[in-house]
Amino acid sequence: MTVQQAPPAVRTEPASAHRPGLILAFLCLAGFMTFLDVSIVNVALPTIEEQLHISQTSLQYLVTTYGMLLGGFLVLAGRLADTFGRRRMLQTGLLLFAAASLAAGLAHNAALLITARGAQGLGAAFIATAALSLLTANFAEGPARNKALGAWGALSGIAAVAGVTLGGLLTDGPGWRWIFFVNVPIGLLGALVAPRIVAESRAAESRRSFDVAGAVTLTAGLIALIFSLGQTVDDSAVPAVRLYGGFALAAAFLAAFVVIELRAKDPLVPLGMFKRRSLSAANLAAVLLLGTCVTLFFFASLFMQQVLDYSPLKTGLAYVPLAVIVAVGAGISSQLVTKVAAKPVLLAGLALTATGMALLWQAPAHASYLTDLLPAFLITGLGLGTSFVPVQIAAFAGSRPEESGLAAGMINTAQEVGGALGLAVAATVAFRRVADLTSWAGGDPERVLQARTMVFHDAFLTGAAFAAAALAITLLLLPFTKAPGNA
Repeated sequence: MTVQQAPPAVRTEPASAHRPGLILAFLCLAGFMTFLDVSIVNVALPTIEEQLHISQTSLQYLVTTYGMLLGGFLVLAGRLADTFGRRRMLQTGLLLFAAASLAAGLAHNAALLITARGAQGLGAAFIATAALSLLTANFAEGPARNKALGAWGALSGIAAVAGVTLGGLLTDGPGWRWIFFVNVPIGLLGALVAPRIVAESRAAESRRSFDVAGAVTLTAGLIALIFSLGQTVDDSAVPAVRLYGGFALAAAFLAAFVVIELRAKDPLVPLGMFKRRSLSAANLAAVLLLGTCVTLFFFASLFMQQVLDYSPLKTGLAYVPLAVIVAVGAGISSQLVTKVAAKPVLLAGLALTATGMALLWQAPAHASYLTDLLPAFLITGLGLGTSFVPVQIAAFAGSRPEESGLAAGMINTAQEVGGALGLAVAATVAFRRVADLTSWAGGDPERVLQARTMVFHDAFLTGAAFAAAALAITLLLLPFTKAPGNA
């Protein structure tokens, strides 16, 4: 969900400069599809839970597994695209994404569906990096590229919200499996027509050294951490050896990742980059911002269906104002960052986001959409939209041109990993009291409703805490920097 400068490109075919609109539309559609699938599953979760008999505490893995594989392999996918050809890797990603989507739609149990979601995430990593690199390679630096990147950034931010709306329409229509099936013809058609639309390109100095070990250990460590966090929800039913062993395994993988990065000739994530205050603060803020965003979509979808008794279609439509206001916030933010530093714009966006999540925390069990949910959605959506652009700009501040691709990969990774980790933490906090609250409710319908509401309140409060923490980090650590070319 961010802008990226591609390394100097070498074309193997004539550029399609006379069709910039078609190139931009094609690449944005490819990126939009991958970002859409981060959230499109959320509204379908209660239906999937019922039909595949997945426990509520395990539902998060349908979201986090996708985000983990997408985030964990973004940088490596970018390096492969630079070396072997960006269009070739885009086609590879589209085919893998289509195949994984077909498998997800046909899945008949939780294990198969979660595995297919992971494969989708891996395909999405190739699509997102290759499409964005092709975009920067096909549009010259200056106004043309800025406009193209603005369109990409706006669509990727909107996709997260549009996903929940489309998810509701499909779940209440042809069924939840179609949230995956719709990707199949799009992916296949995209891979087929890519050579007719966009020229092949690769970096002028292609690397032949790939930090596969770094990508694998990072992703394995994060997956082990998320799985172990999920086990803490009902630790009485989980053997202590497995619970603490999971955390130990996660720590071992992440420690191995650090060692690999320190010793690698061409590391996946050069740890020295984090010495830059702006990049470090922006990445931390991005982790927390996307943690808030994914927590909102996951738990608001469950709240509306399991507490307010909304249908999937009504739930999806309830997100439409949120989608619109996110776009409005992104547009306002894009204009503001050309006139003022990114820091105050980001501070304003995060403050709005925290406020909106706090309002959801107060939503009663019999909440009215117009008076309880809509104001919270509008404030949160405006805050999210306003925050997306400046956090990306801050991540690039001070980066040399040859480092811009790496900076883009790092902020992309921070966002995807942040969404997955944030949801894992929020789910752990929210579901920790399920057993006690179920016992307290004693089967009484009104008490059951109140118990469910308290669970979701804990989740919304956790999301507000993420946004507040991002606000504090931005205030204390992020230096004042303007957008490139507007200083």
